[in-house]
Amino acid sequence: MANIYTLTLAPSLDSATVTPQIYPEGKLRCTAPIFEPGGGGINVARAITFLGGKATAIFPAGGATGEHLVSLLGEECVPVETIQTQDWTRQNLHVHVNTTGEQYRFVMPGAALTKDEFHHLEEQVQKIETGAILVISGSLPPGVTLKNFVNLLKAAQSRGLRCVVDSSGEALAAALEVGDVELVKPNQKELSALVQRELTQPDDVRKAAEEIVRGGKARRVVVSLGPQGALGVDATGSVQVVPPPVKSQSTVGAGDSMVGAMTLKLADNTSLEEMVRYGVAAGSAATLNQGTRLCSLENTQNIYDYLCRH
Repeated sequence: MANIYTLTLAPSLDSATVTPQIYPEGKLRCTAPIFEPGGGGINVARAITFLGGKATAIFPAGGATGEHLVSLLGEECVPVETIQTQDWTRQNLHVHVNTTGEQYRFVMPGAALTKDEFHHLEEQVQKIETGAILVISGSLPPGVTLKNFVNLLKAAQSRGLRCVVDSSGEALAAALEVGDVELVKPNQKELSALVQRELTQPDDVRKAAEEIVRGGKARRVVVSLGPQGALGVDATGSVQVVPPPVKSQSTVGAGDSMVGAMTLKLADNTSLEEMVRYGVAAGSAATLNQGTRLCSLENTQNIYDYLCRH
């Protein structure tokens, strides 16, 4: 199995709390916050760890929030490689409202990276061994341009790294222009933006994903379809996996859990069908938890076994 690394340019310290109701101006009494590591690549590494695999998380960390983030990952036995930053790591807030079941996510801007700090991250990527998988996931923080991102991706690929990109908007489009990305996971709206047309019919989604694969932009495209699961496409064909009906508590972390599970299968060189099935199982497992919790091995395995039987 290939070694797995993740790169998160905008990590976060996530806090989750519960309040009876939300209304303006008054004091909202909340439960004691639960702190968890956050940021796309970091969550992918955590999901892989929870599923029994191993992934090293590379990210910038600054200030007391950065120290807390690193400490939490240590408690979860996630290997890390960090570079120190001047700016403090951001802290996000997730609020669950008891009376309505509504969820509010307050997402702060990522800590700015200086030119030198970004260069140190590039050096960490250059140390990764040839043939390993690198998952680049999450948003670009202040100080990091699209050109910086593209150059980092090209440098990683030139070293023989198999790159998975889980981003959106301009960053995802730019990654696909570089080409030969191992795996991307857009949702239907993001895929529509990539091919620059509306995708109103189920077959439209498959054809759009096939265009990206045929064009050499990505080897595998897995389109997340919410309650309808996911549609996977590679050079050999396509497969759609629909999850069983589950009582969803929160969709936070479902996408990162899905990418983590698929990356594990990618590292093991399994079929497209098995990769998508395991990804859907992990994504569905994450929705069983309140707040920012990711998938668990037990829930993922139970859902995966169900999908194998049906």
